[in-house]
Amino acid sequence: MELIGKTKIDFIGMKKISFIISGIISIIGIIGIIQIGRGAANMGIDFSGGTSVQLKFSQPIAMEQARAALAKHNLAEANLQEIKEGNKLLVKVGKTTLATGKAADTIVEVFTKEIPGNTFVVEGSTEIGPSIGDKLRKDTLVAVAISLLGIIIYIAWRFDFRFGVGATLSTLHDVLAMIAVFFVLGKEINLLLITAVLTIAGYSLTDTVVVFDRIRENLHKNLKESMPAIFNRSINEVLSRTIVTSITTFLAAVSLLLFGGEVIHDFAFALVVGVVVATYSSIFVASPIVALWEERAAAQAKS
Repeated sequence: MELIGKTKIDFIGMKKISFIISGIISIIGIIGIIQIGRGAANMGIDFSGGTSVQLKFSQPIAMEQARAALAKHNLAEANLQEIKEGNKLLVKVGKTTLATGKAADTIVEVFTKEIPGNTFVVEGSTEIGPSIGDKLRKDTLVAVAISLLGIIIYIAWRFDFRFGVGATLSTLHDVLAMIAVFFVLGKEINLLLITAVLTIAGYSLTDTVVVFDRIRENLHKNLKESMPAIFNRSINEVLSRTIVTSITTFLAAVSLLLFGGEVIHDFAFALVVGVVVATYSSIFVASPIVALWEERAAAQAKS
């Protein structure tokens, strides 16, 4: 299905603007990663340590009532997530709020005492110590670094080292952009975000490979065109496919965001942001980087 017809957009000619935009986003993302490494961002209990308790009530419970009950017992900083299906409530408290090992019992005691007319059962409880959270945070950064290294090796083997660098920088840009958005909005940094980051990294790579395939084909045809012209031709030839694929994935992510429930809300939001960023980067980041490299290499060969 062709959403749009043949186009002749000068994508490579926009590289200065796109590099400036991507540079700003990447700098914010790097600042976010530094803050995450320091534990200074809005860290979820996965990385900072803490307790998560999921309760199922016999009757619907108002969020204001739940917050008031917790605040009465010095738990005003607790994070509450309402799960409307089944009158469920997810309560998260950080390691600095209550001692690990006692938080779950304290939360149960609070609701038992303050809301006696609404009985409940504990469906699940998770406690993560600060040392485990610190290890998870460090292991996560290592996992993202290893995945990026794997990408550059794969693309270098399948295409060329220059393509590998372009794909890796594009994927790194997507990771930094997602972290930048979450950091600026003050959203919780947790394992669900990292799952979304790695998912989008794979999606971005797939999208980039499609564009690179067409670029490689046109380079092998020895067209009597300049490097920017060949790259522009290639991107325009696969533009319709890129847009259709991105819209399809975007709609699926939006559906999760709107109807998936509170628990996976941030994960779905990360996917929505990631799909938009990945589509942008495959066109305006990966291809211009390789085009610039190829153009300089060709100029050096002539001289």
